[in-house]
Amino acid sequence: MDGIIPLWKEKGMTSHDCVFKLRKILQTKKVGHTGTLDPDVEGVLPICIGRATKLAEYITDEGKVYEATVTLGTATTTEDASGEIIAEKAITETILPIDVEKAAKSFVGTIQQTPPMYSAVKVKGRRLYEYARAGIEVERPIRTVNIYAIDLLKPYTPISPDNNTFRIRIHCGKGTYIRTLAVMIGEKLGYPAHMSELKRTQSGIFTDAQCFTLAEIEALRAKEDEVSFLYPLEDGLSDMKKQDISDLVYEKVLNGVVLPEQFIKDRSEGRVALMHNNKLTAIYVQHPERRDFWKPEKVIELRAGKLN
Repeated sequence: MDGIIPLWKEKGMTSHDCVFKLRKILQTKKVGHTGTLDPDVEGVLPICIGRATKLAEYITDEGKVYEATVTLGTATTTEDASGEIIAEKAITETILPIDVEKAAKSFVGTIQQTPPMYSAVKVKGRRLYEYARAGIEVERPIRTVNIYAIDLLKPYTPISPDNNTFRIRIHCGKGTYIRTLAVMIGEKLGYPAHMSELKRTQSGIFTDAQCFTLAEIEALRAKEDEVSFLYPLEDGLSDMKKQDISDLVYEKVLNGVVLPEQFIKDRSEGRVALMHNNKLTAIYVQHPERRDFWKPEKVIELRAGKLN
């Protein structure tokens, strides 16, 4: 079984929990997720099956869309609703929706973020949350991330002493911490803040409308209806340049041969997915030492009879 499952990860589960359960449902060990979602977060989590596990890193790098609820007036240790309150400021004014949206949109573009202490980022071989749980404060690496769009979601209710929350939709690149973004927007508005709820509605080309829950997958699997929930490998590379190759080049690519650059039509991005008869065969990158050659980064398709 090879392909990608657009899974709807439900609250209360880790991404690893989903992988473990799918291994049992599908009776295969070759299952991998494409980016961790916290247990309190629900949403789109593409799952790679079989040969598609070779594509997990590329799918992880593609854009994501989130819907978040931001609460003003309180900051927490974890920057979300699960943490302890560490700062408070009463809301005594009215902030109009247009001003909230203006503050949020000021972060559209390439920005820098400092990951929260309660995160899986590694520093000196240990994850930040391990330091946090031990009460140790360490210097955190600053990340550069891309925010493509931020929009305020309805209802457009002013912030006031009677309403301290607003909802936003964020289209962003890899590595963005939405809870940290919530804190940054709060600071822009002059208040401590935290992310009180989060849902991922899109990952790469996969949207919430395409997703299946674990229960739905189990039911379809029992009917031997894998076609319903299993998408082809090629769908996982929506952002990558693709090129059809001839039968002659196809034979070379299956053997992992280094290709002269004239075989690659579009060399602008330094990486290309080579296709044969509409099937993904391999991913090639520009050779790091021999700039006029391209080398295989991943050979995806296997020769008939060869074990994966």
